[in-house]
Amino acid sequence: MDKNLEKGKSKNFILILESFIEKYKVPIAGVSALILLGLPFMGFSQYIMRIFIMIGIYSMLALGLNILTGYTGLVSLGHAGFYAIGAYTASLLSLKLGANFLVAAIGGAVLAAICGLLVSLPTLRLKGTYLSIVTLGFGEIVKMILINWDKVTNGTLGLKNIPRPSMFGLKLTLVNNGMYYLMLVLVALITLLCTLLIKSKIGRAFMSIKEDELAAIMMGIKTTRYKALAFVISAFITGITGAFYASMIGFIEPNSFTFDISTLIISIVIFGGMGTIRGMFLGSAILIAFPEVFRFLMDYRFVVYGLVLVLMMRFRPQGMLGWKSQMPYKLPKLVKESLKKNNKDNLKTQQI
Repeated sequence: MDKNLEKGKSKNFILILESFIEKYKVPIAGVSALILLGLPFMGFSQYIMRIFIMIGIYSMLALGLNILTGYTGLVSLGHAGFYAIGAYTASLLSLKLGANFLVAAIGGAVLAAICGLLVSLPTLRLKGTYLSIVTLGFGEIVKMILINWDKVTNGTLGLKNIPRPSMFGLKLTLVNNGMYYLMLVLVALITLLCTLLIKSKIGRAFMSIKEDELAAIMMGIKTTRYKALAFVISAFITGITGAFYASMIGFIEPNSFTFDISTLIISIVIFGGMGTIRGMFLGSAILIAFPEVFRFLMDYRFVVYGLVLVLMMRFRPQGMLGWKSQMPYKLPKLVKESLKKNNKDNLKTQQI
């Protein structure tokens, strides 16, 4: 009886919180945007601003993986491979061909998406552990190619002096906070893309595959196509993030894209709340800021991450912000209008 009472209280609290956020989402979004835009003017050092940028980078990475894992239910342990492909492709386009950041970033994202499609094709019938092993192998293969294809990637020496993005003749750097504002623009665009995607027919197909793939097939959803599409979209977002990271840091090498990076990305997705967009920001903020706050635990960072994930799976498997919506489902405007029209017609017939 007490447990049911506690569950009822928690549901009521979540409903109140969600209703409050839904009611005041515009003011909340406006205040949040003002705070983010004003951070560079609050006297933070370049070191702190770089941490904010890294939080934004891992938010984008988590949003990309969340499309695949959180919404479609396909676990990937090799997302560092797509991250590396985007970073190296964009860097080589800038260094060798003199391409600007936008062209280089799109090129890196497109190649990462193509690789995502190629990886998805032989893994469409795999699930769970087997899919994880294949994606893990993909990440390691990409790393080995980066090390051994030294004529193109410069091997273990990496790529240096990667050009910074520029706008209207002004080079965007950490000093003038140009990279910070570019990060905000990319985060906003990727968040908007993910939001529109999840609310679309494609997003509903993704979620149906995660909940019950057999039922989705019986409903006529072509699950293999949607799985491949989830890989492509996830890899595309990850590739763009890799291009931004390379231009921000100015130097990349194969050890910048290890299995530890893939582990960190999936840790953020699980910790924040799989299948939510809001959770990706909280998860990245906590797990990226953690090593800076607890530097004395730096050598045991991944041990702590593993312990946190075990505790999360035991006591809150849905993640910090991973609750299901308690609000009534909103009907589309066309459906509402047709229902109103039907009600009016019914009233007229009753009066007659």
